[in-house]
Amino acid sequence: MAVLSTAPLQFVASIPPVTRAFTAATILSSLLYYVLWWRGGEEFSAPYLVLVPVFELALSLLVIPASLRYLERLYGAVETVKFIVVSVGVSNIIAFGLNWLEFLVLRNPMFLYGMQYHGQMALQIAVLVAFTQLIPEHQVQLFGFIKARVKTLPMSYVTVSTVLCILGFQSPWIVIQFGWLVSYLWLRFYKKNNDNVVGGVAYGDRSETFAFVGWFPPFIHTPITLLANTAYTIASRFHLIPLGSSSDVEAGYTQVPGGARAEAERRRAMALKALDQRVAVGSSSPSPRPGSASGNGPARPSNGEVSQPKLTAPTSEVDIAGGKEGPESR
Repeated sequence: MAVLSTAPLQFVASIPPVTRAFTAATILSSLLYYVLWWRGGEEFSAPYLVLVPVFELALSLLVIPASLRYLERLYGAVETVKFIVVSVGVSNIIAFGLNWLEFLVLRNPMFLYGMQYHGQMALQIAVLVAFTQLIPEHQVQLFGFIKARVKTLPMSYVTVSTVLCILGFQSPWIVIQFGWLVSYLWLRFYKKNNDNVVGGVAYGDRSETFAFVGWFPPFIHTPITLLANTAYTIASRFHLIPLGSSSDVEAGYTQVPGGARAEAERRRAMALKALDQRVAVGSSSPSPRPGSASGNGPARPSNGEVSQPKLTAPTSEVDIAGGKEGPESR
């Protein structure tokens, strides 16, 4: 009995503090909302909650706590709080601004009082973006029979949101698109990382594997790249984007927690460049004669055959995809 009584407490104690607090807030907020809805009946409305997501308990408790627990162990408590606040808060602020714009243009009060962006949809898409950055090739099983790679999940969710918005269901589905864009920009340019290579502070993940163009199919890479480069140039001109790394400003690569994907990509590129230089030098220099007195010829084994050195490119598990984004990827 003692084991049964202490096991739940040990499990709760093992949950990181931010995840534990956020889960408790989710449960309490949901209970409060449903109590108010039950007492108010059909007349209950909370238009002031447009800026604050109303938590839909079932899906949130199924997805968010486990995801935040994984991310908090990699990000730390402070960066996890920033990630939640930016992904949820900024997404809902953009949605509120869009509603005001629609009201000013169409003069329909429904856009101010009839649009309630409830639930944790912005945070759900944000954790999918974070997992795409960390474990893009990991395969998951949905509903017990659908297998998919992690990197395909965010755009699938965004596609569902787009279709429903076209059909007229702007509330709450459009917040998924805002959450996807905001979380990507935060992880790409603003999230604070510790540069484990040379020390210091680095911001974002500027690797090719996390390029903006990689979210889209190849046939529209050209216009997307042009749009991304233009936006990046304007933002850089107004100093809205921090430098990627204090130690490697030109390359813009940083150490990403949980997988070192950017560092692996940089090392692979440097190794291939060094290999190309060695091959170029070897092909331009005259071949030494076998048995020459210089002693620089290839080693001759006991069986009389000349052993030639082999140049092999180092392998890497990084899947370089998505093309280049010009100034953003440098």
